[in-house]
Amino acid sequence: MSSGGSQTALFESLCEDYAGMSGVTVPAGGTGFGSNALKINKSIFAMLVDDQIVIKLPAARVTQLISAGNGVPFDAGKGKPMKEWVGLAVDDEASRELVAEAAAFVGKLH
Repeated sequence: MSSGGSQTALFESLCEDYAGMSGVTVPAGGTGFGSNALKINKSIFAMLVDDQIVIKLPAARVTQLISAGNGVPFDAGKGKPMKEWVGLAVDDEASRELVAEAAAFVGKLH
């Protein structure tokens, strides 16, 4: 898990880091799915859910992260894991790298 404190603090730092990037929007409040999310071109690439950073990556990459113990399945409270979403279970440095990977992935989709 995070070595430098909570994932909430890391997510807040990530929001500051990404705030000035072209096409990226940071959380603006509200409730519901995606209300606490980083978006690129209006599509979510990372979000904070119950003090866990959740990112969007290709399904094969999500499976790889889960199999390696670096991520946990994310189900959005529906009981069935979402195949392109993973909750991070790595330290802050690795989390930052994976969030960047997610931004690049989602940015290419749209």
